[in-house]
Amino acid sequence: MIPGSDIVDLSRLQFALTALYHFLFVPLTLGLSILLAIMETIYVMSGREIWRQMVKYWGALFGINFVLGVATGLTMEFQFGTNWAYYSHYVGDVFGAPLAIEGLMAFFLEATFVGLFFFGWDKLTKFKHMCCTWLLALGTNLSALWILIANGWMQNPVGALFNYQTMRMEVSDFAAVMFNPVAQAKFVHTISAGYVTGAMFVLSISAYFLLRGRNIAFAKRSMTVAVSFGLASALSVVVLGDESGYLANNNQKMKIAAMEGMWHTEKAPAGMTVFGIPNEKTMKTDYDITIPYVLGLIATRSISEPVEGITELIEQGKSRIREGMLAYDALTRLQKNPQDEQAKADFAVHGESLGYGLLLKKYTESVTDATEEQISMAANDLKPHVMPLFFSFRIMVACGLFFIFLFATGFYLSVRRKLHTTHWYLKLAFWSLPLPWVAAELGWVVAEYGRQPWAVQGVLPTAMGTSTVSSSQILTSIAGFILFYTVLAIVEVYLMVKYIRLGPDNLTH
Repeated sequence: MIPGSDIVDLSRLQFALTALYHFLFVPLTLGLSILLAIMETIYVMSGREIWRQMVKYWGALFGINFVLGVATGLTMEFQFGTNWAYYSHYVGDVFGAPLAIEGLMAFFLEATFVGLFFFGWDKLTKFKHMCCTWLLALGTNLSALWILIANGWMQNPVGALFNYQTMRMEVSDFAAVMFNPVAQAKFVHTISAGYVTGAMFVLSISAYFLLRGRNIAFAKRSMTVAVSFGLASALSVVVLGDESGYLANNNQKMKIAAMEGMWHTEKAPAGMTVFGIPNEKTMKTDYDITIPYVLGLIATRSISEPVEGITELIEQGKSRIREGMLAYDALTRLQKNPQDEQAKADFAVHGESLGYGLLLKKYTESVTDATEEQISMAANDLKPHVMPLFFSFRIMVACGLFFIFLFATGFYLSVRRKLHTTHWYLKLAFWSLPLPWVAAELGWVVAEYGRQPWAVQGVLPTAMGTSTVSSSQILTSIAGFILFYTVLAIVEVYLMVKYIRLGPDNLTH
């Protein structure tokens, strides 16, 4: 029997709060680690002391962010055991492997070389210290890789099969899990977004120094690196986001339909809605402005294949749920008699739809006897709320296009040697500082909320994944997390603002 909806909602809320908070630190860690390695490489090649000063200053800010990222990441992973025990039991054999490798390979690599980065300046040669910085950057990116392989499997569960004897998902092809195309696309898209965040951070703080008329030589060089690196990263985000859209249309059609507010299948190639107001009651998008053909080209890479609408996908879901009922019936017979050959044959035919049958657990204990009304309710659950997805996606895309404009303008001004004297640009760069975080958080909302009602797409409904805990226990832990994370946020902001205001002269000597 599925726990009450309040348990599920509170568990989801707690994980969402901790994940979104943790992701405030991840993009900056990813971006700054690469920028530090680039700057230190220039220092080793040129021998100019100002580049060493830049590495040490941005490295200090990186260190503050890194520590808080580790602290918040650890508490997030513990929730798989505390709030999502059945999820951990059901898919832990698959999901746990990348997380374990991340801990063994990437986390210890990061931990080792972050120490050498901060304490090895006077103990290592220039070249050795530069190598440590690159290995720190590598560890940071490898950490993201393994976590996104785990997350990518939740979006596209390949390389794993359900074992009716153990009642768990088990790895059948680890190479398929590792090279999952959805995971690879998410990885390159996410790290590119992190690089944009690091570049924007360096650009904005450097603009702050130039607007104050201090540390001019330091800020000019920092900005030059930031606009070049940022432009390449911003362009990568858009290109790689397009690849994610194409892959999502292959195995998460409802996510694409909800993001676009596409209530009904359109004639190919479908147009992309630039703006509109989705109305879930009338199942229409009001005041919509559409660009013809664009969505069809992105989602299908063709001009003849339609992008399926929400209504049609719900009807398809009903068929999958009925097939899932047959799989559940076969599984029930196998539990009673593991040697039942007919049940084995039936499960082999219908087993892939078992997850859809499990959607009925929300409405009835007897899945095989579900009514048409219950099947219809379960099928309607396949549609996430359209409004949050619709606007989250559009704000994220608008931020991405703005970053291309900002970095491209900065690159042009840098080439013309006007970057540090163009005051309107410095002000724009400074006030744009929060935008990469806005875009990154909304990206996770699109990725995770768009997957609902699935914890693992097509395999395990979110409502089945929770632990046997009470509402009061979850509320207590949420209150504790909010209190703890609020303290961390105050510490983070205080330290960052303090060391930014101190500037490189006071911090690196």
